[in-house]
Amino acid sequence: MSHQPPSPPADLATEVVNALNGSSPEQLRDVATYAEALAEHKEREARLEESPDQEEGEEQPDELPDDVPAKATITIKDINDNRYYYWQWRDGEQVKSKYKSPVNPDK
Repeated sequence: MSHQPPSPPADLATEVVNALNGSSPEQLRDVATYAEALAEHKEREARLEESPDQEEGEEQPDELPDDVPAKATITIKDINDNRYYYWQWRDGEQVKSKYKSPVNPDK
């Protein structure tokens, strides 16, 4: 019985496929973790760019800390198999975050 490697996605660049094929299992796991985190970061940035600034005086679902602007949104980050809420907002070209609370405070 022959064990064939998985087929890469058709739209994945050849140089990326070649680099991955030359990587160790540990490196591939690091790449997978990084790629997932990068995808989440880019999705958050896109959401922040798409969401219009909130009108002044508009109510927030939770009380904002003093150093978090009114336009902030709440996102979830997965860190070491735990999930946490963070406030996130755009400040110029940067996306800034501030810890809010665990998603499951019982854990």
